[in-house]
Amino acid sequence: MEKCIIVAIADNRAIGKANALLWHIAEDMKYFRQTTTGCPVIMGWMTFQSIGGKPLPKRDNVVISIFPWPDKPEGVKEVGSLEEAYSVVDGDKVFVMGGGETYRQALPTADKLYITHVHTTIEDADTFFPVIDPAIWEVESTTPVAVDPETGYGYEFTIYKRVSF
Repeated sequence: MEKCIIVAIADNRAIGKANALLWHIAEDMKYFRQTTTGCPVIMGWMTFQSIGGKPLPKRDNVVISIFPWPDKPEGVKEVGSLEEAYSVVDGDKVFVMGGGETYRQALPTADKLYITHVHTTIEDADTFFPVIDPAIWEVESTTPVAVDPETGYGYEFTIYKRVSF
């Protein structure tokens, strides 16, 4: 199974603040939906809460929670660790979709990174993506820079593949 990470990051690697996304870029949301639909998604409990506490449609949703979760919604698999999450999903590809701690744990074993590079710096962010080490990751593909009409931010979609473990 190919282990993938999907995330949108600012130029300073910022990904969130107060358990919320830093921007709303419609094309990034569309890219996320198209890329992950039909594949299992793994996320931490806080990320699950930030998306409304409901499973994403047309995907197996696995939520990592270290606390008991008595009111778990239907359609969600609850696990206690990233390793357990990988063991309960089926398919050729799985996407880790946040948050910061889950990304930190997933990066050492990931095969591909689906990164939306958003060209801005968010100084007051409180959650950051780990450094993408060029000795480990190489660009497989990237799109030309586009500009979001709502935010004015430039962005591109880049896929990295692991070149060494």
